Amino acid sequence: MSSQETIVEISLNNLEHNLNFLKSNLSPKTMMMAVVKASAYGSDSVIISKYLEKKSIDYFAVAYCREGVYLRKAGIKTPILVLHPQVDDFENILNFNLEPSIYSFRILNFFLNASKSFENHPFQIKFNTGLNRLGFNENDIEKLVLKLNNRSPKFIFSHLGASDEDKKDRTNNQIERFLAISKKFDSLINKPTKKHILNTSGILNFSDFQFDMVRSGIGLYGFGNHIKFKNSLRPIIALKTIISQIHKIQKGEHVGYNKGFKAKNITTIATLPIGHADGISRSYGQGKLRVLVNGNLVPTIGNICMDMLMIDVSKIKCNEGDTVTIFDDKNFTADEMGSLVGTISYEILTSISNRVKRVLK
Repeated sequence: MSSQETIVEISLNNLEHNLNFLKSNLSPKTMMMAVVKASAYGSDSVIISKYLEKKSIDYFAVAYCREGVYLRKAGIKTPILVLHPQVDDFENILNFNLEPSIYSFRILNFFLNASKSFENHPFQIKFNTGLNRLGFNENDIEKLVLKLNNRSPKFIFSHLGASDEDKKDRTNNQIERFLAISKKFDSLINKPTKKHILNTSGILNFSDFQFDMVRSGIGLYGFGNHIKFKNSLRPIIALKTIISQIHKIQKGEHVGYNKGFKAKNITTIATLPIGHADGISRSYGQGKLRVLVNGNLVPTIGNICMDMLMIDVSKIKCNEGDTVTIFDDKNFTADEMGSLVGTISYEILTSISNRVKRVLK
């Protein structure tokens, strides 16, 4: 798509491909939860959720309550799990029919007090099996069941910390702990509870433990956390911009703030309307990043500015208004971009500012 501004280009065809590939690893009976937190990993949570809802996705997950409220106001009807609710969220959680993840006794107490008039309001309980961020521990179960006072969670779940690693010891240990926790919890409440633990890498590497539902975030957006899945998943977004202006500078002249670049020869530079406020870290200045212009990879020069960056186009033919691809789904992905500065696709995708326009491919 040709555009005269900076855009995130979203491919729903690639999203559907990824959904189908992930489902091909599952039993037909297994439910799927689409994780759409952080603007659906830098794309657009409403666009993605509406599309997946039409594909009969079973659940959505967001990190924070306001993300769930935003989806409800956009018309999303599918159940939404709030992974990290805070004590001030429960009025909105109840009013907008969101499911809180109950991960501590403090959060449980606030939820129980807030939901006295909503005794059938659904909730889920998170257990800590070794990631050590959020969740009840196994030795909390007896007290937890007493506190619940016959209220039952819709699901219990946990989160894997290393399901993408070739060594499977840590994940196997987490799954064993989850199985022990599940058995104890179900015994004390005297009925079976639905469960989920697998994330994207879990779906691909530990599908024997899909339980009642699985969760996928990064996989839906085209990344599998392992080189062996690179050809099976397709990135759904591309980040593109344009050339705003072209300058020819003389030997000895500087470009940008802090004399970030000094021309050794007559140099042709192009200025792009994208900077670190849009998600391009200052780490990518000084030639660290190469962008695609008319089929040619050209380097950044000088320092990345808040709203602009400059590239060296001395050796190529280009014009003001030409499209510049920062990353896409084929030539240079967000994963590859992240590897240049020691980070991952998640950070590259979710760093894209909301001021960048989202368009469908």
